[in-house]
Amino acid sequence: MKPFIKEYTNDEVLKTDVSILKDKGINKDDVYVLSHDDDRTKRIAGSVDANTIGIKEMDFGNAVGNLFNSKGDELRSKLQEVGFSQAEAENYEEDMDEGKVLLIVTNNENAASYLT
Repeated sequence: MKPFIKEYTNDEVLKTDVSILKDKGINKDDVYVLSHDDDRTKRIAGSVDANTIGIKEMDFGNAVGNLFNSKGDELRSKLQEVGFSQAEAENYEEDMDEGKVLLIVTNNENAASYLT
Protein backbone atom coordinates (compact mmCIF):
# COMPACT_ATOMS: atom_id res chain seq x y z
CA MET A 1 0.00 0.00 0.00
CA LYS A 2 1.36 3.39 -1.02
CA PRO A 3 1.82 5.81 1.88
CA PHE A 4 -0.37 8.88 2.21
CA ILE A 5 1.52 12.15 1.93
CA LYS A 6 0.52 15.77 2.41
CA GLU A 7 2.63 18.91 2.10
CA TYR A 8 2.52 21.82 4.52
CA THR A 9 3.85 25.33 4.66
CA ASN A 10 2.30 25.98 8.07
CA ASP A 11 3.52 23.88 11.01
CA GLU A 12 0.39 24.60 13.06
CA VAL A 13 -1.89 23.17 10.36
CA LEU A 14 0.31 20.06 10.24
CA LYS A 15 0.03 19.71 14.02
CA THR A 16 -3.76 19.96 13.80
CA ASP A 17 -3.86 17.27 11.11
CA VAL A 18 -1.69 14.92 13.18
CA SER A 19 -4.13 15.37 16.07
CA ILE A 20 -7.02 14.51 13.77
CA LEU A 21 -5.23 11.35 12.60
CA LYS A 22 -4.55 10.26 16.17
CA ASP A 23 -8.17 10.93 17.14
CA LYS A 24 -9.21 8.65 14.26
CA GLY A 25 -7.04 5.86 15.62
CA ILE A 26 -4.02 6.10 13.33
CA ASN A 27 -1.08 4.37 15.02
CA LYS A 28 1.69 6.77 16.06
CA ASP A 29 4.22 4.37 14.54
CA ASP A 30 2.73 5.06 11.10
CA VAL A 31 2.96 8.88 11.24
CA TYR A 32 6.13 10.58 9.98
CA VAL A 33 7.30 14.15 9.49
CA LEU A 34 10.04 15.08 7.03
CA SER A 35 11.56 18.41 6.01
CA HIS A 36 14.78 19.68 4.49
CA ASP A 37 15.98 20.89 7.89
CA ASP A 38 16.77 18.13 10.41
CA ASP A 39 16.21 20.44 13.39
CA ARG A 40 12.80 21.53 12.08
CA THR A 41 11.85 17.90 11.41
CA LYS A 42 12.81 16.84 14.94
CA ARG A 43 11.11 19.86 16.52
CA ILE A 44 7.82 19.27 14.69
CA ALA A 45 7.89 15.50 15.19
CA GLY A 46 8.57 15.99 18.89
CA SER A 47 5.80 18.52 19.35
CA VAL A 48 3.17 16.31 17.68
CA ASP A 49 4.54 12.96 18.90
CA ALA A 50 5.22 11.74 15.36
CA ASN A 51 8.22 9.91 13.94
CA THR A 52 11.11 10.82 11.73
CA ILE A 53 12.39 8.44 9.06
CA GLY A 54 15.50 6.89 10.54
CA ILE A 55 17.51 3.71 10.66
CA LYS A 56 14.52 1.68 11.89
CA GLU A 57 12.59 2.45 8.69
CA MET A 58 15.54 2.17 6.34
CA ASP A 59 17.66 -0.60 4.92
CA PHE A 60 20.92 -0.59 6.90
CA GLY A 61 23.04 -0.04 3.78
CA ASN A 62 20.96 2.98 2.76
CA ALA A 63 21.05 4.40 6.27
CA VAL A 64 24.84 4.17 6.39
CA GLY A 65 25.09 5.51 2.83
CA ASN A 66 23.09 8.55 3.86
CA LEU A 67 25.91 9.55 6.18
CA PHE A 68 27.93 10.32 3.05
CA ASN A 69 25.16 11.60 0.76
CA SER A 70 24.07 15.14 0.07
CA LYS A 71 20.95 16.32 1.90
CA GLY A 72 18.86 15.91 -1.26
CA ASP A 73 20.10 12.35 -1.80
CA GLU A 74 19.36 11.52 1.84
CA LEU A 75 15.79 12.86 1.63
CA ARG A 76 15.07 11.04 -1.64
CA SER A 77 16.43 7.83 -0.15
CA LYS A 78 14.21 8.18 2.92
CA LEU A 79 11.14 8.76 0.76
CA GLN A 80 11.92 5.72 -1.35
CA GLU A 81 12.40 3.58 1.77
CA VAL A 82 8.85 4.31 2.95
CA GLY A 83 7.31 3.47 -0.42
CA PHE A 84 7.61 6.26 -2.97
CA SER A 85 9.07 5.86 -6.45
CA GLN A 86 12.28 7.58 -7.45
CA ALA A 87 10.35 10.15 -9.51
CA GLU A 88 7.94 10.86 -6.63
CA ALA A 89 10.86 11.18 -4.21
CA GLU A 90 12.54 13.69 -6.52
CA ASN A 91 9.37 15.78 -6.77
CA TYR A 92 8.80 15.79 -3.00
CA GLU A 93 12.46 16.61 -2.34
CA GLU A 94 12.13 19.65 -4.62
CA ASP A 95 9.08 20.74 -2.64
CA MET A 96 11.06 20.42 0.59
CA ASP A 97 13.76 22.60 -1.02
CA GLU A 98 11.05 25.29 -1.14
CA GLY A 99 10.42 24.99 2.61
CA LYS A 100 7.52 22.54 2.66
CA VAL A 101 7.16 19.93 5.39
CA LEU A 102 5.81 16.49 4.56
CA LEU A 103 3.37 14.47 6.65
CA ILE A 104 3.57 10.80 5.70
CA VAL A 105 1.22 8.07 6.93
CA THR A 106 2.06 4.45 6.25
CA ASN A 107 -0.11 1.36 6.64
CA ASN A 108 -3.44 3.15 6.56
CA GLU A 109 -5.69 3.48 3.54
CA ASN A 110 -8.09 5.88 5.28
CA ALA A 111 -5.66 8.69 6.15
CA ALA A 112 -6.59 10.76 3.10
CA SER A 113 -10.29 10.69 3.93
CA TYR A 114 -9.63 11.91 7.47
CA LEU A 115 -7.86 15.06 6.27
CA THR A 116 -10.16 16.20 3.46
